[in-house]
Amino acid sequence: MRKIIKGQEPPSLGRWKRNHSGGNYQDLSYTERQDIREACAKEQYYLCAYCCAQISGQPNDTVNEHVKARDLAPQSSLDFNNIVASCKTPKQCDDAHGNQVLPLTPLMDECETELYFYTSGRVKGSNDRASESIRVLNLGDNEQNNKALVEKRKNLADALLWINGVYPNQGLEDASLIQLLIDDIAKPKDGKLEPFAPVVANILKRWLKDSLPKGDESELKC
Repeated sequence: MRKIIKGQEPPSLGRWKRNHSGGNYQDLSYTERQDIREACAKEQYYLCAYCCAQISGQPNDTVNEHVKARDLAPQSSLDFNNIVASCKTPKQCDDAHGNQVLPLTPLMDECETELYFYTSGRVKGSNDRASESIRVLNLGDNEQNNKALVEKRKNLADALLWINGVYPNQGLEDASLIQLLIDDIAKPKDGKLEPFAPVVANILKRWLKDSLPKGDESELKC
């Protein structure tokens, strides 16, 4: 996950809410739903809120996902701050979430530090809520649970590292070079991030921490 900073709701959604007091998400027309989808995708730099795969912001691969499920929090179904853009991959992310409680979300700062990604493509949680969120969203803590995502994440993360001259299985020991790579990978280009860029940034941040002498963790900029 990558921390999502929510912006202003689309004007069409605001107008609809003013004209439909007591309405809910299922009453929205295609126009409002698509405006939400495009706004969320844009502020997420066209990455799925959960797995960080690439999305287009169009209905063919992107869905408006309620972080607090509508059945659990009906009062928040029209709250733009509760909606993110998710991929439509079967049995993961939005499709896996359903009506389950999601304890760690991409709206929290900790989503970038409590999930640990590996060059193998796997992810694990650093605590119970992170592990539960991985389970709820089926984000691939092992190949058996979501082999397709683990392999896709490994291949694209490896490719992004290779493009930047990094051998995935060897790592880096130069702290300044690691930080430069993190800064470059985390910077959107033409309003978009590379698929799984936050995954690679997560891996590099741990490499950076491991490269520092003991006691120097306070120097990290991430």
